[in-house]
Amino acid sequence: MPLKIAIQMDPMDQVNIDADTTFALAEVAQARGHEIWTYQPEHLSCLDGRLIAKAKPTKVQRVKDQPAVYGAVERLDLGRDVDVVLMRQDPPFDMSYITAAHLLELLKGETLVVNDPEWVRSSPEKLFPIIFPGLLPETLITRDIEEIAAFRQKHGDIILKPLYGNGGAGVFKVTEQYSNYNSLLEIFMERSREPFIAQAFLPDVSKGDKRVILIDGEPVGAINRVPKEGEARSNLHVGGTAHPVELTDTDIAICNQIGPELKKRGLVLVGIDVIGDKLTEINVTSPTGVQELKRFTGIDASALFWDAVDRRLAAG
Repeated sequence: MPLKIAIQMDPMDQVNIDADTTFALAEVAQARGHEIWTYQPEHLSCLDGRLIAKAKPTKVQRVKDQPAVYGAVERLDLGRDVDVVLMRQDPPFDMSYITAAHLLELLKGETLVVNDPEWVRSSPEKLFPIIFPGLLPETLITRDIEEIAAFRQKHGDIILKPLYGNGGAGVFKVTEQYSNYNSLLEIFMERSREPFIAQAFLPDVSKGDKRVILIDGEPVGAINRVPKEGEARSNLHVGGTAHPVELTDTDIAICNQIGPELKKRGLVLVGIDVIGDKLTEINVTSPTGVQELKRFTGIDASALFWDAVDRRLAAG
């Protein structure tokens, strides 16, 4: 049965049609006969408890530099006019993002929102994994300079990164000989009041940072993101390259441990990051890798996603 779908996202005009996951999700939905509207978070309003979005009817197309054509803006009541809302804007996971999640929570009981905004808000991607002891490399979350110094002394090479960043931005490998260590800490301390995260450096990152895609708590496949020469970050945004890879027994064991919690939280599309045998992040906001997975393996995670949405709608 055709669905009416509103996608809360960054501007569709800016997406890479060969890599963007939101585009792929919209493309499959459109092929199934569903109607699509798109809007940005700034077009979302709450009026007397009703959630209103000024959204454009959208037709996606695989045309470079013109990934979509639009109809005239419509004022949608997201609780009455649509069946599904996709929350797919990229982080930063700041107060704007958190506010949008709070607002979309108002739709509970009226319209299915995926991923579930309550649990997106309550499952920050670098904090969520710490509830699974033993899966992560040794990890420190702090603003305490002495704690960081002790952690660095213990591990030698460490990774420092913002707690709420994304796409590899602000991620630093700090070696034992790193001469700008104090300056780097000053930058972290000055840029925000938030704690930041330190992790023991995993040399296996040179072999790749695996992105495993899970649909409704079940692993469907993976790609391997290999950093470019001289780079500790493997994110595709910063020059990492995607390669085919098989799921290992360790990957499946990690997924089996976290999968039930993802399903319970309504986190239907998730991408986890695995380096060697360690989980480093659980990406629930706007995880990527779906198009690369299909290109390498033929596995269509977008289609599996909409199958999962259909099951959730049928279950009420």
